[in-house]
Amino acid sequence: MTMNPQPEPKLFLSRQEIARTVASLAAEITKEYCDKNPLLIGILKGSFVFLADLVRLLNFPLEVDFIKLSSYGRGRSTPGELKVVQRFKCPVKGRHVLIVEDIVDTGQSMAFLTEYLGKKKPASLRLCVLTDKPPRRQVEVNIDYLGFSVPDKFLVGYGMDWDEKYRNLPDIGYVELEK
Repeated sequence: MTMNPQPEPKLFLSRQEIARTVASLAAEITKEYCDKNPLLIGILKGSFVFLADLVRLLNFPLEVDFIKLSSYGRGRSTPGELKVVQRFKCPVKGRHVLIVEDIVDTGQSMAFLTEYLGKKKPASLRLCVLTDKPPRRQVEVNIDYLGFSVPDKFLVGYGMDWDEKYRNLPDIGYVELEK
């Protein structure tokens, strides 16, 4: 059986660019949340690196939890049905909640999650996204804190993957997939 070699990622955003942007986002979030003891909910698996770097720059009381949605299968395609496959543990009702996500693509997952969390009656619900791909948007999403607006490239690294590969890269690159 012949294995297809992994495509070599091309550099898109350096670790230095990412660090500057995460610091800038942390400064914005601090202004809004420093006295609110917010709940930050990271979306697994992609957001874990971004969330870890972000919370280390937030010097005020907060809580962190995670949720996992089924949205991407193996490879690049997105299945039609979204569902929660791992629920968060912290109570949401009456809390200031900040969703932390690595990338917004079609908007389907974020629309689903904001509706899901909204039903739990948080005091506020906002979205912090490292990368946003407007060219692929199918559902409108309100992003409150945005790192980078990016073109329609398949991004990897800094927590983002292709078939579970490349999450550990410190920079964000892109891979050119065969169509």
